[in-house]
Amino acid sequence: MKHKLFGTQTGLPASELILGAASFGARQGYGAAVADIPRILSTYTDAGGNFIDIADQYQLGEAEEIVGQFIKSMRQDFIICTKYTRSSEADPSSTKFGNHRKAMRDAVDASLKRLDTEYIDIYMPHFDDGNTPPEEIAKGLEDLVQSGKILYAGLANFPAWKAAAIAKCTPIAALQIEYNLAQRTADRELMDMAKHFGLGLMFYSPLAGGLLTGKYRHGAKGRLTLQNGDKYQEANVTTAIIDELESIAEVHNATPGQIALAWALKKNGFPIIGARKIGHLTDSLKSLDIDLLDDEVNQLDKLSDVILGYPYDILKSVQRAY
Repeated sequence: MKHKLFGTQTGLPASELILGAASFGARQGYGAAVADIPRILSTYTDAGGNFIDIADQYQLGEAEEIVGQFIKSMRQDFIICTKYTRSSEADPSSTKFGNHRKAMRDAVDASLKRLDTEYIDIYMPHFDDGNTPPEEIAKGLEDLVQSGKILYAGLANFPAWKAAAIAKCTPIAALQIEYNLAQRTADRELMDMAKHFGLGLMFYSPLAGGLLTGKYRHGAKGRLTLQNGDKYQEANVTTAIIDELESIAEVHNATPGQIALAWALKKNGFPIIGARKIGHLTDSLKSLDIDLLDDEVNQLDKLSDVILGYPYDILKSVQRAY
């Protein structure tokens, strides 16, 4: 696995695929089998991976504990990104939920303890809570950097205007967004905002919950069918995208999911790959060997393109290039 610089502000070499650890543990009633987790982590590491994404809420803190145990003897070799906002408790009190500095301080101390580490590489709110002012979030994250508890600050699931407001107040290094062939609305604002501030982009759900593997159209069950009462329907746009993924997959002797991941790797970000089973990880790692042709990337871009809307539709017709 290749390493590349994480954004333009850190100088930090990160593996091109991030391992998502949301399924590590069983406190929420589902997750990877206990015996599989060390194999998943070791396989990822052996492939050259050095970047693990996690959150205090994943498996109610158990995922952080498992990752902390694994990295303990080689802490310096890993980039650990963890998140707060939702708390590690199933039903947190109001003072433990949100992005305010009280919740932030309590959460980072608890994550440091579960990870059994002196510092966190990248720390971020899990989403915009709709209440905490940008300046408060910025000051809180800056305090954590100055205290040495975190090295870099980031943001996940924030609107572009609020992310930009925070980045203007304090250095931000990372932006975590949902981005895949079925979800490209980040192209309207977030992608350009991240480029402007030199942020490292972390793409979660690069396979759209398994949608882009094509498995649901063939009767498989998974996250999307569980959410929709076992009902699965494809929109016309989705059908065209998956059809094209299947067509390109035949050419490359690959799977549609591997092609979707190879496409995401072309988009100047770091896809986060989840793995409840070792087979999920080994399938994803094969995408690293797929070199999509420009025509293939362009066709997938065209099929998944989003309408940017106002003001971009007007600006496109009136702006001049010099």
